[in-house]
Amino acid sequence: MASKRTIITISEEDKRWLESYSSLHRVSVAEAIRQGIRKLKDAELFENYQTLVQNTNGLWKKGDGLDYQKEIRTEWNSQ
Repeated sequence: MASKRTIITISEEDKRWLESYSSLHRVSVAEAIRQGIRKLKDAELFENYQTLVQNTNGLWKKGDGLDYQKEIRTEWNSQ
């Protein structure tokens, strides 16, 4: 994937922390920022998944869902 350069403005305190983190973990400041972005994206995906699970919880009203799955799969195998 092609990379794109960007300029960001952060506080002096954040810059010092980022440099310290990068030095401690032996990665460039740019790599630390990329890792941070990936973690934010992963957290967002997980949060969206959790919301979906909460919003769909209890929609199935025809009894035990696992029992239903087993019954349907038995029908598939018998054909």
